Amino acid sequence: MRSSLPALILLLSVVYASPLQKAAATPTAVKSAAAAANSTVARIPAASTSTSTASAASVLTASAYNDFQISSGTAGTAQDEANALFTAIDRNNLGAVSASDLKIIQGIHDAAEKAETDAFNPAIEAASGDDATALQNGKIKNKVLKLTAEVLGIQVKAAQGGDDSDLEAEQKKLANNVKLDIAAEGETSTAVNFDATS
Repeated sequence: MRSSLPALILLLSVVYASPLQKAAATPTAVKSAAAAANSTVARIPAASTSTSTASAASVLTASAYNDFQISSGTAGTAQDEANALFTAIDRNNLGAVSASDLKIIQGIHDAAEKAETDAFNPAIEAASGDDATALQNGKIKNKVLKLTAEVLGIQVKAAQGGDDSDLEAEQKKLANNVKLDIAAEGETSTAVNFDATS
């Protein structure tokens, strides 16, 4: 009965404030009101314990660089491969991207950037001929991935009230690397093994 007390008080307050003629409150009337309050409370679903806000639920999952890298295979499709990693993000509502998803987007950028400087550059320097070309193609595809994540991250931050002053410059870099990838279309592209996580 303790849980129905607030409902009973509310019901009696509404009845008391009503402009209709009031009958004397009899014990039977009070019991009826209490029963009605209990019945109403029983039909109302429990409040959700979800902590969701206006932002969307997280749709991305952190993973190892070697699992999300796009450098292996052939050149020419880097833009499509990079965009495919982010298809779950609602591009029409970037303001609702979750903090967790933004962190993963930035993590993909950071992992790809480290793979470029710490793995691709030394591997290309040590290689020659077709091997060097294939690694260079892989590096370009990796740069497309890195810059796709960078541009998306800036767009998300801007949609959430952040700074987008770097957006145009990063978009130009992305467009340049997409052109380089397309120019090498069909050529072998080699990935590097790199230990990083998004």
